[in-house]
Amino acid sequence: MADAADLRRIALAMPDTSEAPHFDRAAFKVDRIYVTLAADGLTANFKFSPDEQEFKCQLAPEVFAPIDNAWGRQGWTTAMLAAATEQDLQAALAMAYAHAIGKPKRKRG
Repeated sequence: MADAADLRRIALAMPDTSEAPHFDRAAFKVDRIYVTLAADGLTANFKFSPDEQEFKCQLAPEVFAPIDNAWGRQGWTTAMLAAATEQDLQAALAMAYAHAIGKPKRKRG
């Protein structure tokens, strides 16, 4: 059983990761945000590809579920931390982190 402290510890151990507020959540990012943590510490939202999202949700439906909106269709996936193991978090963080490195945010306008 994992918790918010486990997610924070593992995420901040990844190279160049920083934590900053993001609306009502804590965001962990390198060049881009790759995971956010709910204020209550019960859930985290990970940035996966749509294929990775489908895989994670089929592999561990008690842990992972697609976010039910346009962000979810882009791969953003909610994890119920109490249902996750530390290994689940490590694997999910590594997968999401890989999407965030070396991809600077697009400029708007």
